[in-house]
Amino acid sequence: MFDVASVAERARGENFPVASLAFPRELRPHIRALYSYARLVDILGDELEGGPEARLAALDRLEREIEAAFAGTATWPVLVELQPTIDEFDLPREPFVRLIEANRMDQRISEYETWDDLKRYCVHSADPCGRLVLGVLRRLDDGEAVVLSDDVCTGLQLVNFVQDVPRDLALRRIYLPAEERRLFGVEVLDEPNEPLRRLLEFEAQRARGLLASGEPLGHRLGGRTGRAVTAFSRGGVAAVEALERANFDVFSQRPKPSRIRLARTAVGALIP
Repeated sequence: MFDVASVAERARGENFPVASLAFPRELRPHIRALYSYARLVDILGDELEGGPEARLAALDRLEREIEAAFAGTATWPVLVELQPTIDEFDLPREPFVRLIEANRMDQRISEYETWDDLKRYCVHSADPCGRLVLGVLRRLDDGEAVVLSDDVCTGLQLVNFVQDVPRDLALRRIYLPAEERRLFGVEVLDEPNEPLRRLLEFEAQRARGLLASGEPLGHRLGGRTGRAVTAFSRGGVAAVEALERANFDVFSQRPKPSRIRLARTAVGALIP
């Protein structure tokens, strides 16, 4: 049986995303609580020893702990810290449970046939994160903001898929749609090759298009919170630019912008 306390403590101790510092100070503890929860779900779904059965059992326990958090009786450290955020902003259960379901899907599904199939996965794995942030901003009833947020979150997820091809292969997962692999003539995924480079470039440009929704979302939200959300989407664009500079070689190292560059992006987003 896994050590809940150590896993939860690790999730709580993960580095806070630099762009999150753009949020108003009074909201940062709540954003941090949401981030720690998302990291906990990923750790249980990706890194827990014992294979899919152990991970599914852990995710079931986490879902029961979410129910306890909504009742104010959570015992896991990350969920204990999350309870005040749930209460203060009256957050819905669905986004929390969707994140768990995405990790259940990871135990059962190794690849996706089409972009539409992969996008449906992102509805569970990515979009809930943005919706929870909108909940903290008290904007979940703004339908247009939700649509734009979903685009940004799916775009950020897609950037991660491009960056993490080797890591995902090690987990026996492929997040590059089979239909598009055939279209680009990709036959080899575990080493650099031109068909794969062209496919990764294609997926990165798709991500860039989705991330472009971050600017109108930021304007719609307005003020410092809107600029903070813009910082997240610009951070995704900076990651695409890092991939471009590396010519989409994701095997020599994981192409990503430096923390200094991300910090500059965050600061830049705060300037009206």
